[in-house]
Amino acid sequence: MRGHAGSWAALVHRLSGIALALFLPVHFWAIGHTLESAASFDALLEWTNRPLVKFAEWGIVVLLAAHLAGGLRILALEFLPWRDWHKGLAAAATGVALAVGLAFALAL
Repeated sequence: MRGHAGSWAALVHRLSGIALALFLPVHFWAIGHTLESAASFDALLEWTNRPLVKFAEWGIVVLLAAHLAGGLRILALEFLPWRDWHKGLAAAATGVALAVGLAFALAL
């Protein structure tokens, strides 16, 4: 079973979920911190214009898209009669995540 497309898709889904779970509290803290004053909001906006932060932002969007596509893949496998489509669904989930990441990168 190792090396199977479904195993890789499940691993990406789990790791993206962990990364998002670690990111969200930091994100909420930063948003809450900006509500204290206009100066703290301006400082956060200035910080987010750095190239490394923009790259990390792109990474979060790709992880979110990967997690969403992986979750939809799992739902399709659970509830639809598509048992033989593991590789196709994993490839579609990967394609969706990469397409969303590319669209976001082009919008930056």
